[in-house]
Amino acid sequence: MVTMLELQDVVFKYKDATALDGISVKIEKGEAVALIGCNGSGKSSFLKIINGILFPQSGKFLFNGQEITEKKMGDSKFSKLFHKKIGFVFQNSEAQLFCPLVYEEIAFGPMQMGLDDVEVNRRVNDCLKLLQIEHLKHRAPYNLSGGEKKRVAIACVLSMNPDILVLDEPMNALDPKTKRFLRDLLIKLNAAGKTIICSTHDFEYVNGVFNRAIVFADNHKIIRDDNYDAVIQDDEFLEKYNIK
Repeated sequence: MVTMLELQDVVFKYKDATALDGISVKIEKGEAVALIGCNGSGKSSFLKIINGILFPQSGKFLFNGQEITEKKMGDSKFSKLFHKKIGFVFQNSEAQLFCPLVYEEIAFGPMQMGLDDVEVNRRVNDCLKLLQIEHLKHRAPYNLSGGEKKRVAIACVLSMNPDILVLDEPMNALDPKTKRFLRDLLIKLNAAGKTIICSTHDFEYVNGVFNRAIVFADNHKIIRDDNYDAVIQDDEFLEKYNIK
């Protein structure tokens, strides 16, 4: 197995509030990992660290064996290479949609990578088809429904063809049909070799997606790292930590 991400005794605080307290985790290539735990336990902060948005106050975050620091991420060349390999879908899709048209949204990342027009067009159309949003190609993102915005946001990330797809509560505020579509998409992407890391509490709609669960407690520590099904079927454990 190839270790893609590693956190070594990571501590992160917002002013006086601890978000992560001594977190150590390894995530291997091709895994599908669910982050679960009560609200405020540190899941979103964990995701922002592995996406190079936040940086540990102590401890280390390594990507493919290389430590990721604020200084390194300040180098535009390094940052572009990093974000080409790991893509982040925010909980609020509107936070990452800013172009006038859906086509331009999806094309933005590949254009920033310096790809030629033919390759950019191919990637955009492939992602439109994969997310079943061809009919939205010339629509304005701000006029779309919540589920449509989510699909566009995912298409924007996948157009970069990242090795790792990271999602923060992707099922939030979606209708059941879109949740089922998203579950099937995540299974398909993982089967194609993508590493999936996803925070979720919508257990009903992620059946079959994950092989591993990392559980965060309200003391901002990891209290369990286990087979996903073993965790999700342990009602006593989930009830004890106010997860289900």
